[in-house]
Amino acid sequence: MSRNNAGLSADRIISEALRIIDGQGLRRLTMRRLGDALEVEAMAVYHHFPLGKEQLFDAIVAHISDVTRGRAGADGEEDAGRGEDGGGAADDAEEDLAPAGERPWDERLRDWALDYRRALLDHAQALPLFIHRRPDTEAALRTLELHYAAFTEAGLSGDRVVQAAAALDSYVTGAVIHEVRADGLPAREPAAVDGRFPLAAALEGVRLDPERRFTDGLNALLGSLRP
Repeated sequence: MSRNNAGLSADRIISEALRIIDGQGLRRLTMRRLGDALEVEAMAVYHHFPLGKEQLFDAIVAHISDVTRGRAGADGEEDAGRGEDGGGAADDAEEDLAPAGERPWDERLRDWALDYRRALLDHAQALPLFIHRRPDTEAALRTLELHYAAFTEAGLSGDRVVQAAAALDSYVTGAVIHEVRADGLPAREPAAVDGRFPLAAALEGVRLDPERRFTDGLNALLGSLRP
């Protein structure tokens, strides 16, 4: 195996780390395993991330959450895959050509929410990394600016803008966690849905389409935030 680190970059390291996380789980990511996958010594990875795995984790969170980069056209595949609200790829492409200020505020936020949901679901194994890390990255600030601008355009001001942006972020993150958890491992001793829980028993067989559930909730949230 070649241990030459020529051509190694932070982006390549992040991409390979995500491949390991997505395929094997977060716990399986080690700097040595990452170096082996990249065909370099582990120290070559430390050259880009001198503070070690925690610094790499910070970069992974920033990479996943930077969906505004995709909206700018850096990731055409991500844009082409959107359309859960009824619009096709061609419609999305036409919308992306328009400056942000020429598109309605709720459309901009809806697009962000759909893109962010998809990014989180694509890398669901990395979700634990988001819990204990403050959103202090430039990517997070770009998202915050997008949210604040849209809600200001909607007619909100001051603390209501901040509260609306927090509600939107909380909805997307919480909805994704709920969706991932629904497909997770069952409890070793699941509780019986019986007469003690009449409503839960009556509705136990109801199954909702995840995309429809997300977009319906998103539309309800954005509608409630209008002044």
